[in-house]
Amino acid sequence: MSAPQGTTSTPDRALRRERTGWYSYDWAMSVFNTSVTTVFLGPYLTSVAREAAGPQERLGFLGVDPGSWFSFVLSFSVVVQVVVLPVTGAVADRTGRRRELLAGFALLGAAACTGLFFVADGRYLLGAACFVVANVCFGAATVVYYSWLPDLAAPDERDKVSSRGWAVGYVGGALLLAVHLALYLSRDSLGLTEGEAVRICLATAGLWWGTFTVFTVSRLRNRPVAAAAGRTGSGFRQLAATLKEMRAFPLTLWFLGAYLLFNDGVQTVISLSAVYATEELELDQSVLTGAILMVQVVAIAGALGLGRVAARHGATRTVLGCLVAWTAVLVVAFFLQEGAVLQFYALAAVIGLVQGGTQALSRSLFSHLIPAGKEAEYYGFYEISDRGTSWLGPLAFGLTYQFTGSYRLAIISLVVFFVAGFVLLARLPMRRAVLAVGNTPPAKL
Repeated sequence: MSAPQGTTSTPDRALRRERTGWYSYDWAMSVFNTSVTTVFLGPYLTSVAREAAGPQERLGFLGVDPGSWFSFVLSFSVVVQVVVLPVTGAVADRTGRRRELLAGFALLGAAACTGLFFVADGRYLLGAACFVVANVCFGAATVVYYSWLPDLAAPDERDKVSSRGWAVGYVGGALLLAVHLALYLSRDSLGLTEGEAVRICLATAGLWWGTFTVFTVSRLRNRPVAAAAGRTGSGFRQLAATLKEMRAFPLTLWFLGAYLLFNDGVQTVISLSAVYATEELELDQSVLTGAILMVQVVAIAGALGLGRVAARHGATRTVLGCLVAWTAVLVVAFFLQEGAVLQFYALAAVIGLVQGGTQALSRSLFSHLIPAGKEAEYYGFYEISDRGTSWLGPLAFGLTYQFTGSYRLAIISLVVFFVAGFVLLARLPMRRAVLAVGNTPPAKL
């Protein structure tokens, strides 16, 4: 097999086969972000919580507003991930059993996602429990999945390979979302209530995730444990050692700080846009689903196109440009009129153009800042704030709504995450950061 860590070369058959398997996991897991977290679960779980709250309009002894329930559940799932994800990375690096860990977490998460079918009749706690398990497993599986990138692509190839993975994921997410949209719109002719249609969509997303994970695992292979990772002791001990060692790479920590900030904003917009659209803009679920489907289609071209832009101008500059666009999106969203379908679709198109590029290029940028043999552990810290697992953003959104009762103020509060992330990333000397961990910088960074 050709050596991806070296110079760019034509991949051999075995490497192409493994890349196909790696791409396919993006296809498998993206439906959880798209159909579950972004489109259906937020509004549906909010409605279930409102039903459980009754006339007092508060949940349980804590007095939580049902309108904030989903954002608080999302934040809680990330608190759990703060512990689980880095330990998962440590275990993956120490044991080398990445295939087994990917399969275990993905299949458990898919089962929990499928269990959302049973969330009805005010069972908002069951919905919260299923989502927390699914989201934690989603994050843990993604940590392991990301750690293959340096093995599959040389430094100058990683932007391209990462962008292709995101594009494949958007194709999968768009395909199943189109099926879900057709089911949702035809629910009356099928004899289904709105809640039943949504529950079927949630459950089939879990089945899709689990089924295609089997194909992924059949194509990927474990690597020998690197000397730097082959330590004895528990995953917690190795994690503690890695945390101590990370102080020697302050520029890597600098990038993580910038990423955690701006990705909090990205993931909160993705995760809570459905709640904002239905609760504040009073848009129908079918309009929302159609907009998200359009985002998936536009994002395919956006991910591939921004990958080409990065090849010409560097991934860092491309991501910075995307952050400017995200800030503009929030400002426009604040002024959107109620029921303005065309305005909402136009804004969704802009999100589609920058969404994939922001995430794919951030993923490949970070791969250059990881010491050899520590890929899964470092991606454990990275994934804490990736793909809808942010906690500061949803918490800020939920608290702003809790105290002001305004979703518009809640959405505009996220601007601070993009601005702060932009400033930190713009000031980071990327080439020096790559050299500091002993890696070879790509031609364009």
